[in-house]
Amino acid sequence: MIRAVLTPFLAALAVLFLSVVVHAQGFGALARLIPEESRITADEEGVTLTLSLSQPVPFRVFTLADPMRLVVDFREVAFGDWTAAQPLPQGLATLTAGAAREAGWSRLVLQLATPMTPETAAMTTDAATGRATVTLQLAPATEAAFLARIGTPPEAAGPLPTLPEVVMRPRDGRITVVLDPGHGGVDPGAVRGDHTEADLVLTFARELRDALRLTGRVEVVLTRDADVFVPLPTRVTLARAAGADLFLSIHADALAEGRAQGATIYTLSDTASDAAAEALAEQHDRADLLAGIDLRGSDDVVAGVLMDLARLDTAPRAEAFATTLVETFGAQGVRMHPQPWGEAGFTVLRAADIPSALLEIGFISDDRDLANILDAEWRARMQGAAVTAILAWADADAARMARARQ
Repeated sequence: MIRAVLTPFLAALAVLFLSVVVHAQGFGALARLIPEESRITADEEGVTLTLSLSQPVPFRVFTLADPMRLVVDFREVAFGDWTAAQPLPQGLATLTAGAAREAGWSRLVLQLATPMTPETAAMTTDAATGRATVTLQLAPATEAAFLARIGTPPEAAGPLPTLPEVVMRPRDGRITVVLDPGHGGVDPGAVRGDHTEADLVLTFARELRDALRLTGRVEVVLTRDADVFVPLPTRVTLARAAGADLFLSIHADALAEGRAQGATIYTLSDTASDAAAEALAEQHDRADLLAGIDLRGSDDVVAGVLMDLARLDTAPRAEAFATTLVETFGAQGVRMHPQPWGEAGFTVLRAADIPSALLEIGFISDDRDLANILDAEWRARMQGAAVTAILAWADADAARMARARQ
């Protein structure tokens, strides 16, 4: 009883604290190089570049020829005059930094005196300070081995879209739903043949957005509306900036045959409901590692007790949404997994102040699921069921909150 009385106040305090932490981490601010903690060293095994940044950012690494050089693009870093003052070890001819060809990206270029190829490119983050460390190790190589790996990655060949600008809208009786198409940019997600998860779920999310807006009752924001990489915590930040009433992350993963087929809805839990759910959570969180970012510890800066208190309100609302979605899918004949509702520790669902869920629309490792996802009529039927479920949940949620205020 005491907890029930204190929960609204403490939940509000948790939301306030979260917003302060997100602001302090500065996801939208320009990252800065920290010169005193950055260096270039060399030994018999090659050259190691260590860059300390004020915050984590997406980055990509590739090599080019004529002259031989290693290129590291960041989104986006202010290097100051560090490159001009940095002594270069044997193996490096020049070191320069500046703007990349695409707006919103910075470029660090290491011109090589001898052939070297990147063996390690990793980013770690300090949960206490929010700082990030990029470590790039270059190993000696033959000229043939160097030339075999050169080339500009497709996403660096032309302008990249920026993250969506999110503006808080005045309340007019509509709810705001944030749709989060998984993966994107340097992280394609699951791949099968010519199909990538990132492209498939973006198409689905765009169509679902249009269907929801047609009801006149829902405003929809996408965390990405193009093939662009968005770090997991940034997706949550965008949802909070939009004043989301519901956050729905959309995926179409690949798992072992026989255990991965049909639509599945996931809600947050520290303990996975089964091995498949645990594997999916690890797979999704590795997306930031694959793109050069390790942000899995980002929630450590938030006081766990406050987050738990905030989730006393949001967790039941997320579970109510999952229940409604499963029931609606079943009633409208949408193919579902034998266990259609699971739980796992998905990083993207950790917004303590927003009811959040993750929807696997199917698994592209399953032939029938992939065929369904590629079928516009099937997608429209599933999207129609999702719209029905979202509206039904919104009505029930509003009634529950009205009763709580009485």
